[in-house]
Amino acid sequence: MLNIINNGVIDGWYPCYFIHIIIYIIMIMAAGERKKKAGALGRLRHLITDEEFFRIANYLKKRYGIDMGQKKVIMNGRLENYMRRGGWQSFNDYMDALQKDPSGKLEKELIDHLTTNHTFFMREFEHFEYFKSTVLPYLKNKEMARKDLRIWCGASSTGEEPYMIAMVLKEFFGPDHKNWDTKVLATDISTKVLQKAIAGVYRSESIDSLPDKWKRQFLKKLPGQDQYVVTDELKKEVLFRQFNLMNPFPFKKKMHVVFLRNVMIYFDGPTKQELVRKVYDCLEPGGYLFIGTTETLDRGSSDFQIIRPSIFRK
Repeated sequence: MLNIINNGVIDGWYPCYFIHIIIYIIMIMAAGERKKKAGALGRLRHLITDEEFFRIANYLKKRYGIDMGQKKVIMNGRLENYMRRGGWQSFNDYMDALQKDPSGKLEKELIDHLTTNHTFFMREFEHFEYFKSTVLPYLKNKEMARKDLRIWCGASSTGEEPYMIAMVLKEFFGPDHKNWDTKVLATDISTKVLQKAIAGVYRSESIDSLPDKWKRQFLKKLPGQDQYVVTDELKKEVLFRQFNLMNPFPFKKKMHVVFLRNVMIYFDGPTKQELVRKVYDCLEPGGYLFIGTTETLDRGSSDFQIIRPSIFRK
């Protein structure tokens, strides 16, 4: 450009319009910097404070038994973009809106964002082997007259577990299955994952571990896609419902088997003990409880008989 800055001598002239272009470019760059700073400030407004964290954590604990512990960073990360899209300026503003929302929509969305729903077919398959080889023969003999089995999957997530239970039931009873009522009740607090479960659509890698004959019998490949859908016949064997485990259990009849796997890790000791007591009360004498293989029951505060690690009996 002009060399006057270097040696005090003007060695060239540029048309006026060229100077205007340079000024315009500088103005655009400056506006971009201001926008970046404003965006950064907007993000800062959505950093959760200790007060806000404890408000949400206490709400979740009281309503759903979920213990967020010290998961402040996780809570911030999972809710920040959601809050920005909703236009809330702070977590307190969001909670004020949630607690005034008569539809319950915001509360459902809070649960959807903060609960983890990682599961897959054949997870902890030793449970299903024991269920088929030991539990079902016992129940078939016990309920031969009524031909009515009541099985509850209390944390169904996206559906893999209750569909697995239904597959095992179908295979165990064979042609006689049509004479039995073995529908599986599958519940979860998240309506979002329940919608996925009801749809019953899974990617091919999700079903890789299933036996080939189960894939052929219970799943159909979607044309032109790397996805499979659960057959209508199997879907009829699972009843999905939204349910909060902290609420009183509404069952009119006692259950024969309860699968409550990998959900109690979200609860503190007293909440877990109360839930286990409720499950014990809702089971038939001789009924079974399956929990996650990484979970434990306090044997001193539970009346359950331990059969194997993570398998218990009333």
